[in-house]
Amino acid sequence: MTSQDAVAAAVDRLALAQQTRVPCPPVRDLIGTDDLPAAYAVQQGLVQARLSGGVSVVGRKIGATSEAVQWQLGVDQPDFGYLLSDMDVSDDDPISMATLVQPRVEAEVAFRLAADVAPATEDEITLDAVRAAVDVALPALEIVDSRIAEWDIGFTDTVADNASSGLFVVGSDGRKLDDLEPREVVMSLTINGEERSAGNGAACLGDPLEALRWLAVQAFRFGDPLRAGHLILSGALGPFVPFAAGDRVEASISGFAPLVATFKE
Repeated sequence: MTSQDAVAAAVDRLALAQQTRVPCPPVRDLIGTDDLPAAYAVQQGLVQARLSGGVSVVGRKIGATSEAVQWQLGVDQPDFGYLLSDMDVSDDDPISMATLVQPRVEAEVAFRLAADVAPATEDEITLDAVRAAVDVALPALEIVDSRIAEWDIGFTDTVADNASSGLFVVGSDGRKLDDLEPREVVMSLTINGEERSAGNGAACLGDPLEALRWLAVQAFRFGDPLRAGHLILSGALGPFVPFAAGDRVEASISGFAPLVATFKE
């Protein structure tokens, strides 16, 4: 079991890296490589500190859902983190990179929930149940980031670091699930007109809705279930890629209007 002192030290290390934008060493020396409760405790410490600063929880993100991203990160299972109100840069043009450390960008399907996913028992969290809880599906760009130097992360490192979250952009072009099947979408991501990533809905745990079901189970187990109104980033449809200030990033996901973001220092 990881000590509370070690968890607190990991929180301090990651928080300082975020504050100074100077990447830090991995935190697995403090919390180990297998202690997931400790890793999520670090995540909670970081999130609670930001909530104390006046931001709010607006949803969740699922990380490492595709084999391509798992290979990039060197992990073999998904994880989850929190979306906070100050991470939403959907209305910013261009988007400031002032809070980012080592950003990458990926395209994915997001879901806005119309109902809580808070059943009496875990067995009730079925694919049909999470589908019924969705209001609309939306195109999204996630700007993933790592406070850990050179992205030298193991699974507990990325979990602790709020699932390597940074910022997100979500489009306004929502689609009801009667009109769109998430597992069938095809994605192309370009930077300055050059395709840099491609994939499809099946790359996200076989179906972005299956990723949502997985998240709903984990949230239920952690005692913090998914709530109506929350935005869920379901996971990358293809590899994430680096970008820089001045770049124009465009995600084309079939069934949605293209989603464009530009960036500045």
